[in-house]
Amino acid sequence: MHETAISLPVVLPEAVLAAGTLALVLYGALRGERGSNLVNEIAVGLLGLVLILIVAKNRPMGVTFYGAFADDAFTRFMGAITLVGSLVTLLLSVEFMRQERIGGFEFPVLILISTLGMLMLISADDFIALYLGFELMSLALYVIAAYRRHDVRATEAGLKYFVLGALSSGMMLYGISLIYGYSGSVSFSAVAEAVHDHASIGVLFGLVFILVGLAFKISVVPFHMWTPDVYEGAPTPVTTFFATAPKVAAMAVLVRVMVTAFPGISNDWRQILTFVSIASMVLGSFAAIAQRSFKRLMAYSSIGHMGYALVGLAAGTVEGAQSVIIYMAIYVVMTLGTFAAILSMRRQGNAVETMADLAGLGRTNPTMAFFLATMMFSLAGVPPLAGFFAKFYVFAAAIKAGLYGLSVIGVLASAVGAYYYLRIVKLMYFDEPAPAFDRPAPVARIVLAVSALMILLFVFLPSPITNAAMAAAQSLF
Repeated sequence: MHETAISLPVVLPEAVLAAGTLALVLYGALRGERGSNLVNEIAVGLLGLVLILIVAKNRPMGVTFYGAFADDAFTRFMGAITLVGSLVTLLLSVEFMRQERIGGFEFPVLILISTLGMLMLISADDFIALYLGFELMSLALYVIAAYRRHDVRATEAGLKYFVLGALSSGMMLYGISLIYGYSGSVSFSAVAEAVHDHASIGVLFGLVFILVGLAFKISVVPFHMWTPDVYEGAPTPVTTFFATAPKVAAMAVLVRVMVTAFPGISNDWRQILTFVSIASMVLGSFAAIAQRSFKRLMAYSSIGHMGYALVGLAAGTVEGAQSVIIYMAIYVVMTLGTFAAILSMRRQGNAVETMADLAGLGRTNPTMAFFLATMMFSLAGVPPLAGFFAKFYVFAAAIKAGLYGLSVIGVLASAVGAYYYLRIVKLMYFDEPAPAFDRPAPVARIVLAVSALMILLFVFLPSPITNAAMAAAQSLF
């Protein structure tokens, strides 16, 4: 049901985040560098408050802003995962920014602005709202990619991301204009009625251009070119942010657009998603083998994982949507834990990022080695860890939808990918020890430990995630 009035309880989390961000911008501008510590603390508190508001059961659901904004179980689940990514990134960034002397109140504010864009993107129920959320998220991301202004690698990363991002954004806007021209509406439900069973060539072109914009943000082949350079060049907390929250938001809106705006032409978009998924899984598996930098390895790993998530979406069913939601939740936990370990890799105050630096970690820091090994086994999809179940759900949904070839290729790519994850475990436990790392920051230790425990315990208590994911998926169909 479309509400014509603006219902504040429905948009309360976004309204609180927007008001809080504006207040922090004003405070930071008045206080300058002196206020950066307090801005960090308030930003963390604000994200925590918004997370509580999103998951609050007594807040009404509905569609508001003249049909542009939908608050349903899907919005709440994906919004909560996005906020966890942003919140943990901010917590991990505090110590790193202090050690690298690249602080400033602007960083937490940019994270908040980007997160607001993500929440708008996840809630979008028409193409205008989708584009506004997309741009709000992206503009802040362009700035934080080049946040370390005096570092050549960081500025190159920011410029690459900006140029390619602007191109993909323009293509997506062109696609939206084509869809509007052929369907006469920007509302997802109205577009679904207009193209219920047969897509004209114009609609197909529009659909492809929209997919280009969203595929760029989740960094799948062939729109992945920016990922390794940005992951390696940007400061590690920025890379942590890129690898988690924006990917969840873009994947969420991709699921919503495909399922609610183009359900009648699923055979057409299934072919596109199948190709993109296979290409991403294969490239993510093979390209990572030659990497020596841990952050570049995680870049190719994320390309591969987005390919696996798309396997579930290609199924086009409720189970498929549920499997994507579960996959993204587990992916965020694994990625946050791994980046907490990367942030803990410091010697004599300097950050080190090559995998050779992990040699013999099992002897110099057995606890960190165990937790990081848990992350690597889970990313490889080794049972009974959570990463295995993430892949199990997407492949099961694809097989149920008759996509046998896609599932077989996915399993084979996963076997290849296991090689480079397990190579890190071999380095940590069987190679001669490199010099020990400095004592990690308490926040990094806690994030790594909590992530590893969640990965280990998922097998005993999967139902809260799987049930919530099913409720979220059903709210779309």
